[in-house]
Amino acid sequence: MHKKIGRLTLPSEEHFLEQTKEVMEKLGADALRDSDGTKLPDEVKDLDAKIYTTYFVARGDNAFAKAHMDECQHFYLMTEHHTAIGENICIPLMKGYFAEQVKVDDDHDPKRWWEVIDRTTKEVVPVTHWKWDKQKGQVVIEAAEPFHQYTVSFLAYAIWDPTQMYNHITNDWGDKEHEIPFDVRKKEASVHVEKVLEQWLKDNPKTDIVRFTTFFYHFTLVFNDEGKEKFVDWFGYSGSVSVEAMEAFEKEYGYALRPEDIVDEGYYNSTYRIPTKAYLDYIEFQQKFVSRKAKRLVDMVHKAGKEAVMFLGDNWIGTEPYGRYFKDIGLDGVVGSVGDGVTLRIIADIPDVKFREGRFLPYFFPDTFYPGNDPVIEAKRNWTTARRAMVRRPLDRIGYGGYLSLAYQFPEFIDYIARVADEFREIYDKIADETPYSSMKVAVLNCWGELRSWQPYTVAHGKWYHLAYSYMGLMEALSGMDVQVSFINFEDVKRGIDPAIDVIINAGDAYTAFSGGEAFAQEKVVAELRRFVYEGGGFIGVGEPSAFQREGKFFQLSDILGVDKEVGFSQSHNKYHDKQSDSHFVTEEIGGNLDFGRGMPCIYALSEDTKILNYKDHTVNLAVHDYGRGRGAYISGMPYSLENTRMLKRLLHHVSHREDSLKRYYARDCRVEVVGFPERGELLVLNNSGDKVKTEVYGREKTYTADLEPNGIVWLKEE
Repeated sequence: MHKKIGRLTLPSEEHFLEQTKEVMEKLGADALRDSDGTKLPDEVKDLDAKIYTTYFVARGDNAFAKAHMDECQHFYLMTEHHTAIGENICIPLMKGYFAEQVKVDDDHDPKRWWEVIDRTTKEVVPVTHWKWDKQKGQVVIEAAEPFHQYTVSFLAYAIWDPTQMYNHITNDWGDKEHEIPFDVRKKEASVHVEKVLEQWLKDNPKTDIVRFTTFFYHFTLVFNDEGKEKFVDWFGYSGSVSVEAMEAFEKEYGYALRPEDIVDEGYYNSTYRIPTKAYLDYIEFQQKFVSRKAKRLVDMVHKAGKEAVMFLGDNWIGTEPYGRYFKDIGLDGVVGSVGDGVTLRIIADIPDVKFREGRFLPYFFPDTFYPGNDPVIEAKRNWTTARRAMVRRPLDRIGYGGYLSLAYQFPEFIDYIARVADEFREIYDKIADETPYSSMKVAVLNCWGELRSWQPYTVAHGKWYHLAYSYMGLMEALSGMDVQVSFINFEDVKRGIDPAIDVIINAGDAYTAFSGGEAFAQEKVVAELRRFVYEGGGFIGVGEPSAFQREGKFFQLSDILGVDKEVGFSQSHNKYHDKQSDSHFVTEEIGGNLDFGRGMPCIYALSEDTKILNYKDHTVNLAVHDYGRGRGAYISGMPYSLENTRMLKRLLHHVSHREDSLKRYYARDCRVEVVGFPERGELLVLNNSGDKVKTEVYGREKTYTADLEPNGIVWLKEE
């Protein structure tokens, strides 16, 4: 029998009983789950394991959906920009959209619920100047201004759930029926979901944990006319709209939303956009509704003697776990996909639930498990990357999803995840009730603050995009570093910066929600930040921090950073300060292996007081600057790497004047990190590389030598 058992969930499926028992014993699994496209037969449910059953609230019931097509979910969509050549212009609504996923809704009065906008003037075209040609599927503008551009924002029915569509395409499900999502704001659907759940709970007595996947509204995921992803936003609320929602919003908030408040010039309020008041109100409005309705379902699960967990994905909109209404749902746990250290911390730090479970990669799907591929490579990378975050804040459980029959065909993979499961249980048993050593408190400043804790720069869950590449590494480095991380917004700054904060980080491209844009035109914001640093705090800017062209500066906190960006207005002003320091505390032990990603052109030092630590191609990539009793620092970009993580660690200690405490729970080799547990007198030493490493390790007061296998860990007892 397996020596270590528990805290592990595996998928299973029909006609796979004996193999399931074999893998369960080998890995020490104590729970089984189904996945999208699989079902657990009774003989699997009778095994000695807790049974998770996936439950779809607002999809997977096509009999109801087809009988109530007027209660489908909706999108607000916007057409492409069309240029008027003459006074009449015809704009086809569905051009570029996938007709199997969305369908124009003209059942609700287009003149009331659609919006035609002259994008050249930003003016709304009067409804008397356009008409809807249903037969041709186009809006005809009859009084257009020649050579102005126009768009139409329109309501569309969602007739295929985006996640089922993705899985359908990935797994080649052929003629499998398309699942139609329905909206629980609608009268019949609202009653139906509770009635169906009540019966389902009676019909599934062997289910221990109901895994809501998730509740009602999918994140924004719209496909193009070739069935490929057109746009995706992990946080997008544009698939949660309806006439009923718009009317209820106006009644509650006292003003009406426009379609433009949702489509947002075609950006759909991407998480990178600085949120408007209307959009923030709409987010809050939907969170309140979702929490109330979800609580009714969770209460039903509890009444049936079962636990309720939520998958942090798919239809998770309105359940944001760092929002003020999440706790009201009353969930027992949250399950989320772990793609790296950041996604692990998103899950592990969630408050107000009894347990947090991470679904590790790879998913057992044929896009990874096919002849000739080695899934161990992805599994090892995934575990090693996530592990450094987990030792800071451990998950309570881990698991996998997909088709176990596929993974079973790769015995070396099964052997590897058996080792992962054992290592996870070993770590959890030792540190679950311990608080690791923390050297300081760091706050990440952006427009979203606590609401989007650990989620800056995300476009699609666990994926990096070109313009996010130079910022995601910052979050990944912090996810496993020995610092307490909080997330604050500009209102928090105006109310007064928490004196417990040692360093503030502002990172992002100019005019995005993560840099802050016009927030830096507010006197209270810049004054409070200057006061914080002048009186001894640290400030680190990455990319285009505090960027807002105003009063002769682009970086509004350039006086703290010691650098600014040349945007073309001051090319006639010579910049003489380009001498790179030969050595500095920040760059010790690192060498020339720093990676600034796509970097940032035309960054220049303001004076000789700025210490330039990396200068290349006529731009400053790394610099530090004293400011009163505090310090500022600038980094042009920060993809994730072991060397960049070490640089950030040293930079944090420098700007907070904590150089003397750097070598406390620290390793000389940057491939290795050390987690200190002073109360138990132990060190956990992690090798984050695929190399065998021997290095000096610093404890609280003494130095040790650690020999580590590739990707290995070692526990050391402090003397």
